[in-house]
Amino acid sequence: MTRVLPGHSGASAIEDVVARIADWRGKSIAVHALTNGLTNTNYRVDVEGTPFVVRIPGASTELLAVDRQNEYHNTLIAAQVGVGAKVAHYLPDTHVMILEFIHGRTMSNADLQAPGMPSRIARSLRVLHAGQRFFSDFSMFRLVDFYLETVARHDIRIPDSYRDRLPAIRRIERALAARPLPTAPCHNDLLADNYIDDGHLLRLVDYEYSGNNDPAFELGNTCQELLYDEPRITELCVAYFGAASPRLLARVKLNMIVSDVGWTLWAAIQTRISRIAFDFWGYGVSRLGRAEAKIDSPEFPVWLEAVQGPG
Repeated sequence: MTRVLPGHSGASAIEDVVARIADWRGKSIAVHALTNGLTNTNYRVDVEGTPFVVRIPGASTELLAVDRQNEYHNTLIAAQVGVGAKVAHYLPDTHVMILEFIHGRTMSNADLQAPGMPSRIARSLRVLHAGQRFFSDFSMFRLVDFYLETVARHDIRIPDSYRDRLPAIRRIERALAARPLPTAPCHNDLLADNYIDDGHLLRLVDYEYSGNNDPAFELGNTCQELLYDEPRITELCVAYFGAASPRLLARVKLNMIVSDVGWTLWAAIQTRISRIAFDFWGYGVSRLGRAEAKIDSPEFPVWLEAVQGPG
């Protein structure tokens, strides 16, 4: 028996998924909507008391450059190294994944700003980054190019000042390329909701944008998402790299800007296509404003110079 609890949408879709899992037929099943997530619809499904997470892809996510084959492949790798959730079932025609339910606490920014948390994050990232290479590569610079083509093709509105900032973003790309770091299998979208504390390790979930990338982007992106201040950025760098040299700190800080610039366009596209009740436009404008403040700061040229220097 499938019992779909009231108070959520998408009942038909989740019932269709449940009906397709042969191992679940004839068993007592309860479905609960999960409220986190800005792209997909997620459910907790209890099968004879054993919980699973069902991820149903959102609408038109190909416009967001989400490659579901890449996501599935990399989710398997993350599970193998012990940082991700195991895949219990996969429906390739719809790209629905049924994952193990990680028992633990989904983190918040406040949780991850607590003393010692930057070092715990570094531990999880080092586990993931030391694992098998991911299916494909990821570059936020190339994603920005893709998003700009998408907004032009579909006449999607973006913040008025966005294109004025593109020369600065190209300067960042050239500066980072002067002394590149070896790429590693990165998550690339580590906002607080994508960390689950199982009591031992901070587990990492949701591999839609995963790919082999500069690890400094991984650090910069999560520092920006978690609103890290200077001491926390420094702690994360020391715990991950073993040092917080001016060059490494500058690399992380420049990638914080790149993260905001990229997700600004993501938010603009989501404003057009998403069925989720969320102020994507306001979210994107806020992110661009934060990036612009850093670009206009006196530290910006210092970071551009430092990232190309020794140390």
